[in-house]
Amino acid sequence: MEFRVLKYFLAIAREQSISGAAESLHISQPTLSRQIKDLENELGKILFTRGSHKITLTEEGMILRKRAEEMVELVQRTENEIALSDHGVAGDICIAAGETDGIRLIANLIKKLESDYPLIKYQFVSGNGPFVMERLDKGLADFGLIFGDVDRDKYEHILLPAKDVWGVLMQNNSELAEKEFITAGDLYDKPLIISHEMNRNGVIAEWFGCDIDKLNIRATYNLATNAMILADEGVGYVICFDKLFNVSGKSRLCFRPLSPVVEAPMHIIWKKYQTHTKAAAKFLEALYEINNR
Repeated sequence: MEFRVLKYFLAIAREQSISGAAESLHISQPTLSRQIKDLENELGKILFTRGSHKITLTEEGMILRKRAEEMVELVQRTENEIALSDHGVAGDICIAAGETDGIRLIANLIKKLESDYPLIKYQFVSGNGPFVMERLDKGLADFGLIFGDVDRDKYEHILLPAKDVWGVLMQNNSELAEKEFITAGDLYDKPLIISHEMNRNGVIAEWFGCDIDKLNIRATYNLATNAMILADEGVGYVICFDKLFNVSGKSRLCFRPLSPVVEAPMHIIWKKYQTHTKAAAKFLEALYEINNR
């Protein structure tokens, strides 16, 4: 399976037509069709369903697209790192992170490094814990920002000087909005919106004192922005971190912390035995300085 053909495959998946993909790739349609047919023969699977107006991916095609995108991204990252190896401290640093106000620490670190290393650029990708670790494991991110415990067999880590606080995001005219803190008993009969990870996160389950599946889970979320919209429309009470949204002024939402207080420590993690680029090494050095203050 040639890297060039994978790029051809992705172009067809993106354009949904042979002619559109051929034009974007600057090759002829017969050449492109032959390359994709050879790829299908090599894999023994049909990758596209050819309709009268557009081409769509089969189930096997969707699987290949996900892996091909990862491979193309990894190759491009590697090429960029090698190309910049003789240009001093330069290049991209990719940080996979969950949604947190703690990203301000990273923002301040970037500002600190900017004057000495202006050729360092930063890529941020957002997702939950499993997404962050998947990006690290596949070499698609240099560092990850996660909450809670760290798998010390797989990752090196730095405990950041900040913690996230769990609480409830809700409409400011809701029944619980008048309370200063929210207890587990307040939420037992309420429609809840929780993160996908919460079923695996024993901290919140322990705080509730019961199996989370026994609660009235109205919806789950991956990224908190979607959960905020659900709360704003009155779908339910969102259990999330503090300071993710502006709930002052004319906002229809408010945030109340849990009681007893539940905090989540934040860690920067990276793969063990990882070889860092010059840019990533400087970033890590600055992280250690912050941590040792």
